[in-house]
Amino acid sequence: MNRFDLDSHLSQLYNHQPASAHWPVIGITGNFADNACQLGKGYYSQVIRAGGIPLVIPPCADHETLFATLDRIDALLLSGGADVNPLYCGEEPVARLGRINAERDLPELLITRLAANRQMPILGICRGIQVLAMALGGKVAQHIDTPIKHSQDADRSEPTHTVTVRPDTLLYNIYKTSSRQTEPFSLPVNSFHHQAVSEAGPRFRVCATAPDGTIEAIESVECKPMMGVQWHPECLGSDGELLFGWLVRQARSYRQAQRLHDHILTLDTHCDTPMLFPQGIDFGTRDPRILVDLPKMFEGRLDASVMVAYIPQTMQESAFDYANSIFDKIGTIVDSHASHLALARTPDELWQNKRQGKKSIVLGIENGKALEGDIRNVSHFAKRGIVYITLCHNGDNDLCDSAKGTNTHGGVSDFGAKVIGQMNRLGMMVDLSHAAESSFYDALQLSSTPIVCSHSSCRALCDHPRNLTDDQMRALAKAGGVCQITLYHGFLRKDGEATILDAMAHLDHAIDVMGVDHVGLGTDFDGDGGVLGLADASELTLFTRQLLQRRYSEEDIQKIWGGNFLRVMQQVQQFSHSF
Repeated sequence: MNRFDLDSHLSQLYNHQPASAHWPVIGITGNFADNACQLGKGYYSQVIRAGGIPLVIPPCADHETLFATLDRIDALLLSGGADVNPLYCGEEPVARLGRINAERDLPELLITRLAANRQMPILGICRGIQVLAMALGGKVAQHIDTPIKHSQDADRSEPTHTVTVRPDTLLYNIYKTSSRQTEPFSLPVNSFHHQAVSEAGPRFRVCATAPDGTIEAIESVECKPMMGVQWHPECLGSDGELLFGWLVRQARSYRQAQRLHDHILTLDTHCDTPMLFPQGIDFGTRDPRILVDLPKMFEGRLDASVMVAYIPQTMQESAFDYANSIFDKIGTIVDSHASHLALARTPDELWQNKRQGKKSIVLGIENGKALEGDIRNVSHFAKRGIVYITLCHNGDNDLCDSAKGTNTHGGVSDFGAKVIGQMNRLGMMVDLSHAAESSFYDALQLSSTPIVCSHSSCRALCDHPRNLTDDQMRALAKAGGVCQITLYHGFLRKDGEATILDAMAHLDHAIDVMGVDHVGLGTDFDGDGGVLGLADASELTLFTRQLLQRRYSEEDIQKIWGGNFLRVMQQVQQFSHSF
């Protein structure tokens, strides 16, 4: 083929069937110098070699541009370059601070934080590791002064010093040469910097250091695909390919989860956020005081949440009036954000809201104390659109005994039996989370429709009375009900800090016992629910990625992500129509 014959090149192109249509898009931040956006060849070459599509991101802080860019990429690669202005860390410049790059600083800090909010895979290189740390709570040393030279004169492809990679880290698993390798090892790297991360911050751990103690790599402590390295892997040939391969694999998983969320309906069956609404919360902003708000729901691709009026056992005021005030407040919030938010009572309404691009709030009551002993109040709350009532909380009430109660009734009381019958007739789900085992089995016998446990985990994995035994789970599944795994750390493990992996272990166990048709997720966000990796609504796509990693089918993922719960809701509501 003639090198300069355009038609022959086009002919080859036209006959090509591109595999790249399925490749993830890797956004690479461009450097800025000489009034131009620039990017070293190594970055985009390594991305292409790893099976990704490189997209250069110019240094622009325009809000619409930032969001539009994030909507089009599957991973973020923060490239190297000049120093970051220390004022962004609240520090004054030291005498030996290098040349800062004001054009890049704000755009990169913003896009890094926004990408992290979406749980997007991020790899920071050289300046990029410093931006990553600074954007997410870490600190950067403006100038390092140690015996080891960190700014080499040799060619960029030549390693000039080593870093020690720590065991039990993601970076270690990427670079280790043997499956049996368990000890720290030295990795030869290049070096072109005089700044470095001084503190990784609360969201990262140090995974590699130079012999002088300089931090050379950090990675997420939250089971998230975020990592930074101080060296330049794009210049190191096959050694560098390992990191780019990791980033592209993570981007592919991110893309798969995002596309799955486009057409499944995701439902969290229990959150306590409404009890914080009286504090002046603006649900339309990303409010650090709450774990579920509109921005976090959009970031985490959460379509709907069952928001409950939580009635404390010790409440002295009218529980009935308080519950109604909570539902009034939710109605005001929905009206204030009507273009993005709506109430839903039925599965059909949930799907309709999703098709319209709206998030849904479903109403529930936690603690039958809200009925105040009056059976007529069941009808009142049914008319308000409440889909379930959790019969009790952390103490016996006039309906039933609690898992943390004193066996007042020996199970469900006579009044509780009447309430269950009325809930059946009115199409409201009976929720047995928090109930004693005696109450659980009584309700299972009394209810004419399947019951739910909106936020419970597995006692076999964590021996807590709030969790369900295997026998309870089997009985629940046999009766057509569902167990929604919850994220309260004390229900996931007895000691240490719970993570997303603990939540997945409980889910896997529940599926082993009950089958995939009887499980789901009830986070208990803002009711002390939330673990590392699933700390708020913005992180819920990580749950989907764990499901994909475990090779659950799309059909099963929809069942887990609310489909099973909606099936029960449909059955319960249809049963009421037969009266």
